[in-house]
Amino acid sequence: MRRLLARRMKFHLFGAFFVSIGCAALYKFGVAEPRKRAYAEYYKNYDAMKDFEAMKAAGVFECAPPK
Repeated sequence: MRRLLARRMKFHLFGAFFVSIGCAALYKFGVAEPRKRAYAEYYKNYDAMKDFEAMKAAGVFECAPPK
């Protein structure tokens, strides 16, 4: 029974470290990287003036009334 807490804590500390590293890697490669690629693809073909004209024609802006 001596040093039982220390042994168990060491085991759980290493386990928690590896689980947290695994979760961080899964998030990075499963969520963050695909999201970055999707944003890059979207803004590669994005035309801000065309979008502005479409919103202006729809009457979204008060300062720029539709024609």
